[in-house]
Amino acid sequence: MTARERAQRVLQIERDAIAAMAARLDEQFDRAVAILLACRGKIVVIGMGKSGLIGAKIAATMASTGSPAVFLHAAEAAHGDLGLVHKSDAALVISNSGETEEILALLPALRRLGAPIVALTGAPESRLAQAADAALDAGVAEEACPLGLAPTASTTAQLALGDALAVALLEQRGFSAEDFARVHPAGKLGKRLLTRVSDLMHGGDALPRVALDRPMMQVLMEMSAKRLGTTVVENAAGELAGVITDGDLRRALQKYGDLSSHTAQEVMTVDPKLVAADALAAHAALLMEQNRVSALLVHDGADRRRIVGIVHLHDLMIAGII
Repeated sequence: MTARERAQRVLQIERDAIAAMAARLDEQFDRAVAILLACRGKIVVIGMGKSGLIGAKIAATMASTGSPAVFLHAAEAAHGDLGLVHKSDAALVISNSGETEEILALLPALRRLGAPIVALTGAPESRLAQAADAALDAGVAEEACPLGLAPTASTTAQLALGDALAVALLEQRGFSAEDFARVHPAGKLGKRLLTRVSDLMHGGDALPRVALDRPMMQVLMEMSAKRLGTTVVENAAGELAGVITDGDLRRALQKYGDLSSHTAQEVMTVDPKLVAADALAAHAALLMEQNRVSALLVHDGADRRRIVGIVHLHDLMIAGII
């Protein structure tokens, strides 16, 4: 078997393991979700070896999606780290065999603490499964390892089932994109979820504005001074009448030849693309892409005719939104 054929075989085995597990989900999953959802403290994910590595990832996923969770190594738990478990917590215990000695040794202590136990195991008849308040079957027909020894399909199944728990809990808690942003403040993801148009827009004295009857020579001076490649055109009440962009200037030059005798009203576009000041900057990026423009006028949210700023494609790029 070639390397590519072996890789395809591994992926097929792991795919089939997940599909089979999905087909046999039952009320035990519902019970596990109810237990973890009712937890007033944190979810303590416990595991050993490769299952422990999977457990650490599951704990991290839960913590980032609205379910406070920590990972506890089973061997370390027996030497004092069990102190982080309280009666208000719930334990998610992972063992493929369900007979891992370090895991079984912790069960009486968890019971004494009063923490409910959810088991994630590949052996529904194991001692771990029998001792749990809810037992999730993560068993696989075969490992992807050709020797049948290295945890491969079994750890993939554990990881997928852990993700299923995390997402089910997320939905039950009504965890929103705004909630997600609060626990992901750093990096590009955090910026996309937290940065508002008002954080990036050019407003106040930096906002180019001209009146409808402003001669085009003065319009050009305003655009050059503010260096945004566009200007807002306002009526006598200070309300939005239109916009003039570099593209409008090129089209006007082709149409009129000489702009010295023309006004802003004759050159402007009357239906500019707008975005609210409190909209996510990522939404502004989407609007620019959809409308094939490089800048948007920003209204105050209450009145679309009151323009408070301009946000430019370059601002989004510099901020790491796109």
